[in-house]
Amino acid sequence: MSTSLTHSRLMASWPSFCQQITAFLHQLGLDTLQLEIDHVALRVNDEQTAKQLSHEFCKQGTIISSNIINGRPIEIIELNTPLKLNDNTIECIELPYPSDKQYPVEGWEHIELVLNSKASDCEQLVKDLVSAQPDIQTIIEKAENRQGDIKIKLSSPKGDKERLANPTIAFKQDNLCIKVHPHGIKAVIASEQR
Repeated sequence: MSTSLTHSRLMASWPSFCQQITAFLHQLGLDTLQLEIDHVALRVNDEQTAKQLSHEFCKQGTIISSNIINGRPIEIIELNTPLKLNDNTIECIELPYPSDKQYPVEGWEHIELVLNSKASDCEQLVKDLVSAQPDIQTIIEKAENRQGDIKIKLSSPKGDKERLANPTIAFKQDNLCIKVHPHGIKAVIASEQR
């Protein structure tokens, strides 16, 4: 983005992001599962923008976690008034500070869904997701064979103090991403306190 991302521009883009992410949820068949939308994440390319957005969001909520994950700071901000996405409320925003990677589009990037699963690794999480939504198996197989425009990344990101295994399946298409994991962000943050 050639001009700096501001809080007002970000919020003005929320309805468009909601439409795009809703369509992606439907394409994946995840909308039928009625999973909790745990939080929404941003992507920014410079530290000054991240600091400005953090300052603005802190006027509307509280930082409940500031942690180093995969070598960079990430803040989780709990909003006083949750964002709405269709019939869902989203209480938290994930604000990663920039890394060496430059994103082609700054702004809203992904939502994270909580699947009722006891999985402690990605392999089990995939099995549990396919069990809940069998049609997603075809999407996963196509992505593994590099067919189609949906990419999949399996990971187990972990903060410095986290004690809770939270494997993640990320479905990516263009500049959108939907992540599925077994534990919500507040449970992960609580694990840091143990």
